[in-house]
Amino acid sequence: MSIIGKQGLRFAVAASVAITSFGLSGEAAFADATIRWLHVENVPGTVEIWSKLAAEFEASHPGVKVDLQFLDNQAFKAKLPTLLQSKDAPSFFYTWGGGVLKAQSETGMLRPVDKALDADNGAWRNSLSASAVHGMSFDGKVWAAPSKVGLVSFFYNKELFKKAGVDASAIKTWDDFLAAVKALKQADITPIAGGGGDKWPIHFYWGYLAMREAGQDGFKKAKAGEGDGFASEAFIKAGQHLADLGKLKPFQNGYQGATWNDALATFGDGRAAMLLGFENTSDSAKNASTSRKGLADDNLGRFPFPVIKGAPGLVTDNLGGLNGWAVTKNAPPETEAFLKFLSSEKNQKLLAEKTRIIPVAKGALDGVQNPILKDSAIALSKETWHQNFLDQDLGPNVGGVVNDVSMEIVSGAMTPKDGAEQIQDAYSLEAH
Repeated sequence: MSIIGKQGLRFAVAASVAITSFGLSGEAAFADATIRWLHVENVPGTVEIWSKLAAEFEASHPGVKVDLQFLDNQAFKAKLPTLLQSKDAPSFFYTWGGGVLKAQSETGMLRPVDKALDADNGAWRNSLSASAVHGMSFDGKVWAAPSKVGLVSFFYNKELFKKAGVDASAIKTWDDFLAAVKALKQADITPIAGGGGDKWPIHFYWGYLAMREAGQDGFKKAKAGEGDGFASEAFIKAGQHLADLGKLKPFQNGYQGATWNDALATFGDGRAAMLLGFENTSDSAKNASTSRKGLADDNLGRFPFPVIKGAPGLVTDNLGGLNGWAVTKNAPPETEAFLKFLSSEKNQKLLAEKTRIIPVAKGALDGVQNPILKDSAIALSKETWHQNFLDQDLGPNVGGVVNDVSMEIVSGAMTPKDGAEQIQDAYSLEAH
């Protein structure tokens, strides 16, 4: 889930390119075609890099046009199901993977990318992180070309922590975290920037707490429908920890109606000490801040979501996105070749350097130069479990319930037990 703002700009570029078509022989073929690239990126610098890559491809392969088409995040989610069944369907589009991608794959509107990955003795497949490819796979097929991996962590304002006498390096357990929240409040500092109006930013808390309480094995059992599933004791405890946080009133005034961009601005302006956010929070908070400068790089720190004492979840068990590009069934045959070009080591290094992503191409990690982003990349390289966002992994319907429940619990409007039971009820209905 790479999340974007509300700007409704559409960026488009036409680049004449001829692209290698991946058949069993691996021989080049040339054709005239238009590849429609539907994305949710509203950062002009990123779109500029993508446009340059399309133009570079154009230089040696005339014949194919690449049309970049933009939809805001929420509009994208609302309109995509209809678009996929229309004559205006994109050739490929942005995906967060997980249950949403799986559900899309079952509609017959997509085509798997295995043939292209395995052409030329698996040249493309072997150039990518195996875990990234696996994360886009269902029922023995790969349903999207991975493009980047992400990590949700706590980011903090070093000056505000120092003012409150809080040592970020000492926050190891959930109890330590709650103590830090209390210390910040005592220093008259808003502890956390929250985007409760969008709900999904709060699901990060419930998701991580559930991972810590249940552990990977317990989470797998819940998804497999064993025992009480998501209504089991571990998930009720996760909700209780979230309720405990909510009772401390850790977020800024008005957080219940605040968007993610509002939360980013609150943190970027220095009006809150912490934000639980994506690997690109450094840039996002700067862009959302009033000054557009945000926090100085040397004033920004990161620490992982803490563990829960006595629970099986590890600090190296990570919650984060795995993003990619899904290809539609009627897309031009050159589409996969263009995606291979985008995910080459050279271009992934460029994207890592210029657009601050954590790449999936082997050997491209050198492109990550921002210290905070590199810290996240190193953490990902040591992880023991990578859990995709729950509002993606569990599918759109169950994911929506997780988001709603998370917000209800932290605000005190729902008990942890009722929340866990609602998630399990939704999951049971989806499973059947």
